Amino acid sequence: MTAPARPAASAALPRARRWRRRLPWWTLVAVLGVIAALWVFPFVWMVSASLKSPAEIFAGGLDLVPEQLRWENYARAWTDGNFRRYLLNTAIVTVGTVVIVVVRCALAGYVLGRYRFPGSRLILGILVATLFVPTGYTIIPIVKLSMQLGLLDQLSGMILALSGGANVAAILIYAGYFRRLPAELEEAAVVDGAGFLGTFTRIMLPLSMPVTATVSVLTFLFTWNAFFLPLVFSFSNPKLRTVSVGMQAFVGENSTDWSGMAAAGVISLIPIVALFAFMQRYFVEGIAGSVKS
Repeated sequence: MTAPARPAASAALPRARRWRRRLPWWTLVAVLGVIAALWVFPFVWMVSASLKSPAEIFAGGLDLVPEQLRWENYARAWTDGNFRRYLLNTAIVTVGTVVIVVVRCALAGYVLGRYRFPGSRLILGILVATLFVPTGYTIIPIVKLSMQLGLLDQLSGMILALSGGANVAAILIYAGYFRRLPAELEEAAVVDGAGFLGTFTRIMLPLSMPVTATVSVLTFLFTWNAFFLPLVFSFSNPKLRTVSVGMQAFVGENSTDWSGMAAAGVISLIPIVALFAFMQRYFVEGIAGSVKS
């Protein structure tokens, strides 16, 4: 009478084996889910705090549901906090910096990746060495040079100061990508009569769009979140403040407008999230293409 139970028992064995095989995968998913929740929680809490009153922020603790949606916090940050002007300044500075860095690093990466000349390794060594120089040590010559050029109280001076760094990571990403391109492309361009700049602008730069997207995103994030240099350049002219420096507008002598600061933080993060969501695929392709050689 026990014979009919054997097929059911034998069928249960493969299911148990499949479960044991998938257990590590489900465990990894659970661990990554917890890490993702912990990583996203501060942003979600800031969005929630931007819709609360200052008293509710401290009374609610980690509660994410506001008792009443206070959209006036965003209006206060936009008008009273002058974030309308700060956001425009940040956009101008960021776009200008990204353009200069992309052009400069693409040219430097093309030369270092495609050409071998005396001193090329020394140049790479000097570039890598600049990674260990703190920003604070370079601020004095940057400010002095900007004063001599009359650019200290202008957004153009801030753009040149932010884009004038070594940008070693961007140069190495471009160099790694250009190094693995076939030499036949350059030879065909030379046969067609193209010079150095013609080969670079017509062939090499269009082919490096994934890397350009990666460098653009990295430079965008760095410039948008920059604080030290914009703070120095806007000391004498508060109208030049960027969003990171403009957060000080919510800090008073006796109190801090935490809800307005949270609303300003959400406003300043929206362009970053939108850009990364739009260029995420190109960002990953550029990193993979520069590493693969």
